[in-house]
Formats: sequence, structure tokens, C-alpha cells
Amino acid sequence: MKILVINGPNLNFLGIREKAIYGNEDYDYLIKLIKDHAKEKGVEVECFQSNHEGAIIDKLQECYFNGTDGIVINPGAYTHYSYAIHDALKSLEKPVKVEVHISDIRSREDFRKISVTAPACDEQIYGKGLQGYIMAMDRIISGPLA
Repeated sequence: MKILVINGPNLNFLGIREKAIYGNEDYDYLIKLIKDHAKEKGVEVECFQSNHEGAIIDKLQECYFNGTDGIVINPGAYTHYSYAIHDALKSLEKPVKVEVHISDIRSREDFRKISVTAPACDEQIYGKGLQGYIMAMDRIISGPLA
């Protein structure tokens, strides 16, 4: 099984930005957490981060051709306005897609409560901290989403 984890803008600044919301662990810690879990579960994982919308879209489109079985995506701020990322996700029928947010976006600023990308995903996990990534991977590994 092959899982792609995509992180959008500013997630490379984990441990630097808004620690009260996103925690003290840095981006390298998150990547190690994801890779260790993948190894434990016997799955292949690729982690990708970009602050650029087009690069995220290009990476999503690669999934159409390369046999990716599941996508864990934290689009960052693009969650709230990127119809281009929504469309790229929507065009992928095969990979299971789970949107993840470290914070509880439903209890934050009004603009964060709206996700234009979630409708193009199979499931959304938010407010579980970095463990949300592990939950998303496990959800993909467990099989088809209802």
C-alpha cells in the first residue's frame, strides 16, 4: 500500500508558529512520526510539503498515474479558498483521501470553519493534533471508507 501525505503552507513552521494552537513539535518530528507509523504498519509513505498551490496540485495529479492508494492532506490555509486543490482532489477517484487539521477548525475563526477541499475528500479529521495524521493513515489502511 502506498500513501501520500501532503502538507500545505506554513506547516513546515510547526514548532515555530502559534505553539498554543499547533504545539511545540517541529515539522521533522511530524515526518518521523508518520514514517515510523508507516514502517510499523508495513506501508510505503511519501511526505510532501509546499507553500505553493500549484506544486500541491502537481503532486496530487501524479497520484493518478503512480498507484497511490491513499492521500492524507492538510491543505493549510488553502483549505478555505482553494477550489483548484478541490478540483485536483475531486478528479482522483481511486486514492482514498482524508483531510487532516491539527487544530479544531470548527472552534476557531469563522473563515477557518469552512473547508472547500473537504467535499472532495472521503473523510475529515480535525482537532486531534499530530495524531490526526496517524488516525488518517489508519483509516486508509483499514480499507474502503463508507
